[in-house]
Amino acid sequence: MQETSRKCRCLFGTDGVRDVANRGLMTPEMALRLGRSYALFLIERGVSRPVIAVGRDTRRSGPMIEMALVSGFLSAGAEVVSLGVIPTPGVSFVVRRLSCDGGAVVSASHNPFEYNGIKFLGMDGCKLSDDDEAEIEEYLADVVFDDWRPTGSSVGSVASRPEILSEYTEHVVRTCCFGVDPELSIVVDCSHGAASEAAAMVFRRCFHRAVIISDRPERNNINDGCGVIHMENVASAVLSGGHSLGMALDGDADRVLFVDPKGRIIDGDIILWVLGRWLHGEGRLGNGVVATVMSNKALEEKLAQDGIPLTRCPVGDRYVLDAMRSSGSSLGGEQSGHVIASDFFPTGDGLSSGLLFLSACSMLGEDINTLVDRFGRYPQVLKNFHATDKESFLGLPGVQGAIERACQELGELGRVLVRPSGTEPLVRVLVEAREDQLLRAVSEALFEEIRRSGEEALVRDIRGGEGR
Repeated sequence: MQETSRKCRCLFGTDGVRDVANRGLMTPEMALRLGRSYALFLIERGVSRPVIAVGRDTRRSGPMIEMALVSGFLSAGAEVVSLGVIPTPGVSFVVRRLSCDGGAVVSASHNPFEYNGIKFLGMDGCKLSDDDEAEIEEYLADVVFDDWRPTGSSVGSVASRPEILSEYTEHVVRTCCFGVDPELSIVVDCSHGAASEAAAMVFRRCFHRAVIISDRPERNNINDGCGVIHMENVASAVLSGGHSLGMALDGDADRVLFVDPKGRIIDGDIILWVLGRWLHGEGRLGNGVVATVMSNKALEEKLAQDGIPLTRCPVGDRYVLDAMRSSGSSLGGEQSGHVIASDFFPTGDGLSSGLLFLSACSMLGEDINTLVDRFGRYPQVLKNFHATDKESFLGLPGVQGAIERACQELGELGRVLVRPSGTEPLVRVLVEAREDQLLRAVSEALFEEIRRSGEEALVRDIRGGEGR
């Protein structure tokens, strides 16, 4: 199976614009231009004086990028609600709570601290579509709008609202905490990120024995050996302290993963399995569950046992939300920990989905100790192949033939997923099979054929087309 390609854009990736801060795409100059372009984008759609909520994570470069971004908003006459350090879903909450015209988040999510990024939200608090982002890019090069600038009282202004963080955390608790055991011993890893304060406000209120770790941001330590990228950190804390389970967030707190008492990862697939069954039983699921092409085949099989269909979509939480809307589902997510339960929160929210998962486990009487064993994940192997021209690489006859043969060998016992990376010159090839022996045999043969086809194509290119 090959993932459907999406519109190619110069700046925006699957999660906004991102680069090493003060270099490339993430300079103050670019942030200012992006801010101005987004404000103009809103004005052209009939919003005479846009109100935009702005938040950021804990990176050293955050204030630099945020100030430049806000300057761009003000230059176009927008009003800015400045929220300070707050999770990305907290900005989404504020956009809806204050009826803002849009939102912006300065964060590079799970990337190392030297990176930063900018992502824009619509008036519904959700990420913009590909088409909307493409239009924002067009304003960057529009010389007509570059000369248009408000003056005097038409210049925008800023209102700081850092206190609204407590409203967001109160909303999370009120919406997603019910039926849980307050004596549950849980460790929460904040990744030294945007939820370092918010996570304590939520989990210490719901659980008497909550232990909050990696909650001391020092501007350079976000995601450093902690959070969802380094699950060994929370696993170690759970094992050494004899806790019931652990939970980890990413830098902007829109993702969540768990570990059980044995330190084993409970990923987004298992979270969807639990939430899907609970919502189905409550009559609130709608038309099944949405997951990306990366989700394990075991999720599809487990949901089917309860009569719950699974719809797959491209990688990216915005595509999950699109598929949820089109299929009529109230639940979707990614193996990586983005989860959306639209009856409770409209976008990926690590604090909300983490708390809702624990509530669902309680309502279902789930034994968290045995979830990993009962899920029965299919073994997987993933290999990346360097490809400057990814489309040409995927079109090589040898590559296509190897993929077709592997799919035929696996049949109903597994699958092959081939997808070009959205951020790197790589083609990712995932092989999944029910049995380890079958997985090894098929994947080794497939990877060798793909490698050989790529090398042969490179030799032909170097020789100027010889052998074509």
